[in-house]
Amino acid sequence: MMTVSAKSVVCLCFLFSFCHVRGAHIPLKMNRTILNLLKHYNISKEEKYNGQLVFSKESIPEKLLEKRVFMRGVLETYETLINKMLKELPTPLPHTTGSKGGVGEGGAGEDVRTELNYILSMILKLKTIYYNEQDNLLSSLKKLIGIKMDSATVQSKALGELPWLYEEASYLNKEIQSRRRRRHAQRVKTHQRG
Repeated sequence: MMTVSAKSVVCLCFLFSFCHVRGAHIPLKMNRTILNLLKHYNISKEEKYNGQLVFSKESIPEKLLEKRVFMRGVLETYETLINKMLKELPTPLPHTTGSKGGVGEGGAGEDVRTELNYILSMILKLKTIYYNEQDNLLSSLKKLIGIKMDSATVQSKALGELPWLYEEASYLNKEIQSRRRRRHAQRVKTHQRG
């Protein structure tokens, strides 16, 4: 029994040291919240794995500026989608004087509302911090508007795709900053020689 667990630990250590985990850009609380929401927005396996993503990885452009603009559009689409999901939830129950006022007092709908609001706040934060200047370039991305926001399938699949898209949007800014630093360092080096 001891050798099996020791082998497991060695395998896990090797796996973690060998693999680069880009998911580190997604806060743990956000990841847990998405998993909880997927339980609420549950669809059949046939619908979930029908081979049609809401946001296809192939549609992400290669060039950094274009990728940045596209990700801004994706974040805006998620903002619209989550706002629509919030509006579809039942109206919260009014708090009575004798109530304890705890989280989820209005039932499971309130927990979902709280979790959707958290996800929305994280998307808005990322969008505001890193993707505020791309507003003029979004006109070419208006096809994202065509996504059927009323579809339970689209809502569930979009939540399932959010981690890799959020990660991609987070990672993109760090990639741009490192390129700028390299270019700046190269300019300083050539300027010092000349």
